[in-house]
Amino acid sequence: MNMPIAAITLDLDDTLWPFAPIATQIDQVLDDWLRQHSPATAERFPIPAMQTLRVQTWEAHPELAHDLSALRRITLEAAFRASGESLDLVAPAYEAFYAARNRVTFYDDALAALERIAARFPIGALTNGNADLAAIGIDHLFVFQLGAREHGVAKPAASIFHAACQQLALPPERVLHVGDHIELDVAGAQRAGLRGCWINRIDAHWNNPELQPDLQFDTLTGLADWLDAHVAA
Repeated sequence: MNMPIAAITLDLDDTLWPFAPIATQIDQVLDDWLRQHSPATAERFPIPAMQTLRVQTWEAHPELAHDLSALRRITLEAAFRASGESLDLVAPAYEAFYAARNRVTFYDDALAALERIAARFPIGALTNGNADLAAIGIDHLFVFQLGAREHGVAKPAASIFHAACQQLALPPERVLHVGDHIELDVAGAQRAGLRGCWINRIDAHWNNPELQPDLQFDTLTGLADWLDAHVAA
């Protein structure tokens, strides 16, 4: 396959690590923090109620769909306000949330494969989430991190892919975007002119009849092996 790849853009959540355990961890850490620092809020908003409030906040603010951090802060503000607590608690509560959000457990293959790829190609992180590569400890493997919050629009908008290509100083056709999500990652990248690689760890069915991924693997190691075999650094 002739694929003149010069750089990689890489999704984070559910590509390098599973997000579901992080979400559970966040809920528990935040609940523990509230029980210690704001018992009234913890009483009024136990984990299921806080989850409901978060969904309601997202539904009320579609204009902030690209900014999960802002939505989290608004949710905390609403919880403290409803329980009669000071909004001064928002900042430390958010810090507790954010620390938990960045305690990730990599897929077994992911870190070693990432290191292999980063040794050969520049990698830019391209995410709709709010993970912090420095806090996680892998920022040295990336040349930049571009999030939907900073860009102002989330994947699959073409503009965020094009912004990443501009940071790499490469045309879209020289960039391979790698991610787990059929629409947000692979199809979005392909429509923007990039190559698209689907990391399908859960044996999902490709459900986009208009496009097919340029590459597909069930681990990131599969991609690293393919790059070693087919693409000159």
